[in-house]
Amino acid sequence: MPQISRQKGDKHMDSWIVQTKGLKKYYEYGGNLVKALDGVDFTVREHEFLSIIGKSGSGKSTLLHMIGGLDTPTAGEIIVDGRRLMGMTKDELTIFRRRKVGFIFQSYNLVPDLTIYENITLPVELDGRHVDMQFIDEILEVLKLTEKRNALPGMLSGGQQQRAAIARALASKPAIILADEPTGNLDTASGHDVLGLLKAAAKQFQQTIILITHDHDIAQLADRIVRIEDGRLAKEQILMVQNRSSTSTDLSASGGDGYAEK
Repeated sequence: MPQISRQKGDKHMDSWIVQTKGLKKYYEYGGNLVKALDGVDFTVREHEFLSIIGKSGSGKSTLLHMIGGLDTPTAGEIIVDGRRLMGMTKDELTIFRRRKVGFIFQSYNLVPDLTIYENITLPVELDGRHVDMQFIDEILEVLKLTEKRNALPGMLSGGQQQRAAIARALASKPAIILADEPTGNLDTASGHDVLGLLKAAAKQFQQTIILITHDHDIAQLADRIVRIEDGRLAKEQILMVQNRSSTSTDLSASGGDGYAEK
């Protein structure tokens, strides 16, 4: 599996977990060339909570799928946790997704005949790894699901099912969690509750999260917001949690790596 080393002392290389370089995804549709991604350069730091916002068709889901190894780019480079995705075989990508990426989608994708606990541990067991029961218990407690561990998905509310999907994503201790409009099927109050718990879980378990959303209120829960327009990164906003203020910077002025000067 292609892998690179990260040199200590490099201000970017010693702390980033995701990096894209000149990432492009072009395809033909109706006789026209669609540039879903058109030269995306950015990085995500370890333990960062990043929101990517943009209109429908802006390229945000395509970018997420590229990072997660669900789709292949036309050109460019993707590095996740020291591994270059471009050189991987299909089997290597499957193992990479199973062990390095936790996915949270708009649909909960829980197996209806399995209990919540069984749904959460299923990916770990399918990978042939030992289930860390103490860790699973901690996840259930943080996500307020302890009393629902033996329930079937159909017995839970939509918000509780999405929390179970979050727990499943955390269970394999991935390098990153990719959340694709995870509150799309929830009402506003439930959505904010779920995202608040996701943020708490990320902090508790030192997890890196990349979230895509069109909801600006939900995006504000992140440490940093990046806007994508017409397949290109347009602007980022670094949120200053302590003083509740924020700064916005054009990415073209941030050195090309997606980080603005504070």
